[in-house]
Amino acid sequence: MFISCGDILVDLFNQATDSAGKVALQGHVGGSPFNVAVGLSRLGNEAGFLCKNSTDFIGQQISAYIRDNDIRPDWVLPTELNSTLAMIKTNADGSANYAFYTDNTADLSMQIDELPSSFPESLDLLHFASYSTAVGDTSRALQALARREAGQRIISYDPNLRPTVEPDIDIWRETFAVFSSVADFVKASDEDIATLLGEDKSLESFAADTISAGASVVVVTEGSSGATIYSADGRQCRSRPLKITVADTVGAGDTFQAASLHWLKANGCMNAGKLDVAAADLQSAVDFAAVAAAITCSRHGADLPTLKDVESELALLP
Repeated sequence: MFISCGDILVDLFNQATDSAGKVALQGHVGGSPFNVAVGLSRLGNEAGFLCKNSTDFIGQQISAYIRDNDIRPDWVLPTELNSTLAMIKTNADGSANYAFYTDNTADLSMQIDELPSSFPESLDLLHFASYSTAVGDTSRALQALARREAGQRIISYDPNLRPTVEPDIDIWRETFAVFSSVADFVKASDEDIATLLGEDKSLESFAADTISAGASVVVVTEGSSGATIYSADGRQCRSRPLKITVADTVGAGDTFQAASLHWLKANGCMNAGKLDVAAADLQSAVDFAAVAAAITCSRHGADLPTLKDVESELALLP
């Protein structure tokens, strides 16, 4: 079983209107770690989510969406604080500009003493990502949880920086240091690496440093250019080129994360709280995740694929 932790919100996408005085928005439940939970569930895994969720009307929609996607709600705590909102403007190339409304909101309000005291023995992995790891009470709770469970569960981490939520990059650097010191699997985009460590930091040296800090597997994604997976035993593989028509890129990185974790579990790489890729076909792993992410890019919003979707597209690769 997998449990993803942290951000949960509604993405509000801008829509065309017939007047400058009108604003039209189309909402969809999202949040980086929540998208990962959705992706894992749609790929056929038992997945849960850990967060604080609002009892407002948006939070009620979020709760319904959790149920609809067969995600275990055991670790979702109710609060009367408002839901977080993300305003998204999609650019011509499918990329997205975000503006987050997070002041005193539900998913940033978790306290350390509200963390579960234990988890089921069936739990293989805890996943952490994005602004909930760096902002508010929730960041302190999640950092404490990751430290507590490291060594007992596999820890997965995606920095997924959101400077519009927390503009102080030093805080993100401190957060990255905490999670990378306990993480077994780390995925980061080339943009996040450049923001964290500077434009001169090579992707290869980032991967090497993160593995030296303790990770067994590191993946660096580079948007439409593909992704590279690195393992602690010195191997690396590049995803095969893909041709897709991009609707937007919302949820692509989260899909890649979920698909990677699914592949590792399905191929026997998660055992007794350890991540072991010694016998893993890394080329198959990175291609599986890249195809899954490409499917999401071909759809509007964070509409993550099922296992059947991914297997059907993989079968078409040359």
